[in-house]
Amino acid sequence: MNAEQLAARRRQNRAGWAMALPACLLIFAFLITPFFMAFGLSLTNQRLISPNPAEFVGLRNFERLLGVGLLTLDPLRDENGEVRLKGGEPEYPRIRSFTRGNPDYPRLNRMREWFRIDLPGDRQLVVLAKDLVFIKALKNTVLFVAVVAPVQSGLALILALLINRPLRGINVFRTIYFAPVVISMVVVAMLWRFIYDGQNGILNSLLGIFSFGAIEPISWLGNTSTALPAIMAMSVWQGVGFHMVIWLSGLQTIPQPLYEVARIEGATGWQTFRYVTWPGLRNTAILVMVIITMQAFTLYPQVQVMTRGGPLDSTQSLVFQAVVRGYEKQDIAGGSAISVLLFLFVLAISLFQRYLTRDRD
Repeated sequence: MNAEQLAARRRQNRAGWAMALPACLLIFAFLITPFFMAFGLSLTNQRLISPNPAEFVGLRNFERLLGVGLLTLDPLRDENGEVRLKGGEPEYPRIRSFTRGNPDYPRLNRMREWFRIDLPGDRQLVVLAKDLVFIKALKNTVLFVAVVAPVQSGLALILALLINRPLRGINVFRTIYFAPVVISMVVVAMLWRFIYDGQNGILNSLLGIFSFGAIEPISWLGNTSTALPAIMAMSVWQGVGFHMVIWLSGLQTIPQPLYEVARIEGATGWQTFRYVTWPGLRNTAILVMVIITMQAFTLYPQVQVMTRGGPLDSTQSLVFQAVVRGYEKQDIAGGSAISVLLFLFVLAISLFQRYLTRDRD
């Protein structure tokens, strides 16, 4: 490379950096800087409005959020050594006797019961948590991601395959499938809240009509077993069109001669998808899964509008908890700690996904 070519390369590099500079500044100002500020606040006891200066508390906020304990309970026995029964089941000591200032169990102080596991010999293993609401929010968020990410990406791929055809009026179907994406999530959540209404909701009305009244009205958002699945279904419906467009763009980059060769060789539809379509969508699949995962972890407007985290904390999410603690409860330090954990968790999941989909020789 001569001097003139080297100078031209340098000019191109400077032009490229100049074009990328505004985006880099925005990322630094609105992503990187807030993260380090949140990390700094998470190490203090900062309140939103407080006359007292913030104090450094180290990792106490993280210990409070992630603190988990185990307790093994033996059934109570009477004077003869027989197991005491209550309602036909063995009776156990109250959890409060272990978690309310018991000097023999200092690590379990102020913990709350999460769930129990039956052990041999009528014994029970009780799992406790310092911040039970956060633990439920973490579990709900992980479950939401585990269900919504594969279901939404799979449905989006099916829709993309259906509309990737040179048929008359196909653009009408593309518009219909994509229409929910352009509607605000808040508006969609409000509409679906009416659909899920336990008395006069459209869903209950349709179920009553098609079952001839055999199915009683269900309080979809007021039942702990149906509230989170209802939010999952609404979220999948709202976002599937966006990912359909991404899959469609990937399908249109696959060379058509590959399909012609497969057709000449007598490949079935499944064989064509497995050996031609899917390998050609590898990079698109990585992009779709990363985007869906990141979006699913930011579960907030659906919960805020439809359930406010209820009933009985069955729809709590990490982002909802961060907002509630940071602003409603004025615990900026606790909200910042949740935000930092969420960022690290999403980063770890994204890196793991990238590792699984890396190029292999």
